[in-house]
Amino acid sequence: MTMPAPATEDPPNAMRAADLSDLLGHVNACWDEQRRLLSRQLHDSLGSSLTALTMHLGLLTAKLPQDPALLDRAAQMKNLLHTIIEANRQMQHKLWNDKLEFLGIRVALSEAAAQFGQQHGITVRCSLPEEEPLCPRSHSVALLCALEEGLRNIVDHAQATEADVIVDDNEDEIMLTVKDNGIGADGLPAMDSGKYGLRIVRERAFHLGGTLSLATSPGGGAALTLTLPKPLPAA
Repeated sequence: MTMPAPATEDPPNAMRAADLSDLLGHVNACWDEQRRLLSRQLHDSLGSSLTALTMHLGLLTAKLPQDPALLDRAAQMKNLLHTIIEANRQMQHKLWNDKLEFLGIRVALSEAAAQFGQQHGITVRCSLPEEEPLCPRSHSVALLCALEEGLRNIVDHAQATEADVIVDDNEDEIMLTVKDNGIGADGLPAMDSGKYGLRIVRERAFHLGGTLSLATSPGGGAALTLTLPKPLPAA
C-alpha cells in the first residue's frame, strides 16, 4: 500500500504567516515604545507636579493657624496627595518597567518575582546569572512578559504554593523557565486555547526567532520556558 506523500505547507500561506508574524512583531514594538513614553511622561510631568504640590502643602501647613479643623483638612489633603502619587507610580510600573533600562533585566526579573511572592503568599525562588545578560531590549521585554504571564497563570490556574524562576544565559541563547508545584495540566490553559496571554508571548518569541513551551502533567506542576537566540555580533 502506497503511503500518501507528506503534506507540505502552501508557499503563499507560509509567506502570509511570515508577514503576519512580522506585522505582529512591529505592532508589539510600537506598543512597547508607546507604553515606555507614556510611563516616562507620567513620571516627568505628573509625578514632578504631585511632588511639588506636596512640598507646597507642607509649607502652607506650617503657616496655618493652629486650628484643629484646618490642620485636619490639611492632613486629609496630604493623605490624598500621597494616594495619588502611589497610584501614579503603580500606573507607571504597569505601563513600563523602568528597571529594564536603568537597572537591567536581572533586577527587573528578581523584583517582579519577589513582589509577586509577597502579594500572593507564594514562595518564589530565583536562580539568575551572576552577570547581567547581554541581550537587546526586545529580548529583555520578552523575558519580563514571559515571567509575568507565567506568574499570572500560577495565580489563576495552578493552585501552587511554590515557584522557581530560572534564567540560563550562554553565548548563543538565553532561556527563562517558570516552574510551579501546582496541579499542572488539570488547571492550566492550553497554549492554543482562547487565553491570549500565552499566545501573545509565544508570538513575541517567534518573531525574535525563539520558542515558548508549556510542559505540564496532572498533579505534577507546570514549566513555562522561553528560549531566545542571541543576535549575532555585528561584523
